[in-house]
Amino acid sequence: MMSKIDLFDKNLNNLAFQPLAEKMRPQKLKDFVGQKHILDKGKPLQTMIENGNLQSIILWGPPGSGKTSISRLIALYSKSHFEQFSAVTSGVADVRRVTKEAGERLKFNQKRTILFVDEIHRFNKAQQDAFLPFVEDGTIILIGATTENPSFEINAPLISRSQVFVLNALAEKDIAQVTRRALGYFPKHKFEKNALEYIVRKSNGDARTALNSLELATNLSRHITLKIAEEAVQQKAIYYDKKGDWHYDVISAFIKSMRGSDPDASLYWLSRMIKAGEDPVFIARRMVIFASEDVSNASPTALVLATATMQAVHMVGMPEAGIILAQCATYLATAPKSRASYNGLIMAMGDIDEKELEPVPIQLRNATTNLMKDLGYGKGYKWSDDAEFQKTIDFMPKNLKGQKYYQPPKKD
Repeated sequence: MMSKIDLFDKNLNNLAFQPLAEKMRPQKLKDFVGQKHILDKGKPLQTMIENGNLQSIILWGPPGSGKTSISRLIALYSKSHFEQFSAVTSGVADVRRVTKEAGERLKFNQKRTILFVDEIHRFNKAQQDAFLPFVEDGTIILIGATTENPSFEINAPLISRSQVFVLNALAEKDIAQVTRRALGYFPKHKFEKNALEYIVRKSNGDARTALNSLELATNLSRHITLKIAEEAVQQKAIYYDKKGDWHYDVISAFIKSMRGSDPDASLYWLSRMIKAGEDPVFIARRMVIFASEDVSNASPTALVLATATMQAVHMVGMPEAGIILAQCATYLATAPKSRASYNGLIMAMGDIDEKELEPVPIQLRNATTNLMKDLGYGKGYKWSDDAEFQKTIDFMPKNLKGQKYYQPPKKD
């Protein structure tokens, strides 16, 4: 006899008004597109699914990369009950209900339950801990889906009991394959080649975005031209989490492009951040740091320009602030580079950590009282622009005499 949950799943699968992306979910492993590094013949996840040797897993990847589809295939192949809920709308009470039902299902029907938790990173630590005893005793097979780095967002005990699989954004050829398959749902529609290519290109590796755009286009017209496709897509899907890896990866690419003196790449990564809605002041602040760390005294004007950029961006705001950011980024990318100041600071910091901290040389101390003068504070020191006189003064502690921290590049 079917449980209420099983009956609900069956009815849901038969609904005619399912979104195209839901209708297109693969029912066999061979129909799954992409992620060959984990789902090709002999690869770890494929082997686990085919052998039925299930364990809890974490699927980490960008939107539309197949996390939900993989989870449903695992349930299908293992003949397990599939239970899905989102960390956005569910809490500990839901976990207790689902795990109780899973225990009863296992006890009375000998049927395992796969609990698929979408956006598991949104659960706090206490909520994640609620899964642990049920994962450990086998009541549930937990599949967590996340767009965030599990190392930062998921409890260490939960990770240690799970296998982490990294999913990549789909290649355009994969998106094109998925899109071609979807055309069978629209036999009365005509699709122009450049329209389909546009939808594929603008999906940015997200199969769900491509299918949603295609479905919207079919609602707009029976003849899908490039103009109709453009209306359906509206704007390219850019995945960029301001607190996650994508945020740090893109800003890292931006900094490294400027460091590599590539103004074109610098503008590209800058544009990615602007399009994704990154805080322009954050970008400007990173350029101020770069100006001092990587350009430094090779072009002292860089720090002045970067600081002025940060102030101007703060006052002007977007979208015009993008122009200011672009000017500064191209200047920094094409400016001469020197890390002499930064490297010298690191060396000096290292000596402070590792070597004895000797007293300040008495000649460099301020003689603010008569007693201090009598003790020799500041004796023999005076301001002078005479380089030879300056050489007679020991500015470093005795144990670091002769140490060189600042070593600028030699000029031709």
